[in-house]
Amino acid sequence: MTEDHDTPRGDPWNAFGYVVAGVLLYGLVGFGLDRWWGTGFMVAIGIMCGAVLGLYMTWARFKAPPDTGPAPPSSTSTDSPSSPSHPTEPQR
Repeated sequence: MTEDHDTPRGDPWNAFGYVVAGVLLYGLVGFGLDRWWGTGFMVAIGIMCGAVLGLYMTWARFKAPPDTGPAPPSSTSTDSPSSPSHPTEPQR
């Protein structure tokens, strides 16, 4: 069984894991800064930053792939009568 790791699978546990890991990691960083600096608000800032980064990682991982539809017609097509395939003499 082969898996294509370039396409999003849409597993909700991956999304949940990104958000929880971000909140825990940056919450702990904020808690450490609160203890070190003697403040009481860095843990809240860390939790909010972790949640935002976790949501961003979820969006970046699960966003829809770019549309790879048919290519637009080329402007240098030789089928067009308005673009001559050979140089012409200048008008006098």
